[in-house]
Amino acid sequence: MAKIYVNGEAQEVTLPLNVSELIKNNNVQQPEMVSVQVNEEFADRNEWDNIQIAEGDSIDFLYFMGGGNITVKG
Repeated sequence: MAKIYVNGEAQEVTLPLNVSELIKNNNVQQPEMVSVQVNEEFADRNEWDNIQIAEGDSIDFLYFMGGGNITVKG
């Protein structure tokens, strides 16, 4: 078992493991909408199957949401 950090929380995983498998193992919602950072560098979606996770890696699943203006009326 290897210790990695997913969204800041320690997780024990079995290696070898790639980014695509990690997404499935973590039941990531809307994987088609998620961006992934491995050790603070964005991972190219087309390379997820080829990017191997290593002991001590830090992986973040990020969702970028469009925003708008909120008007508060009092």
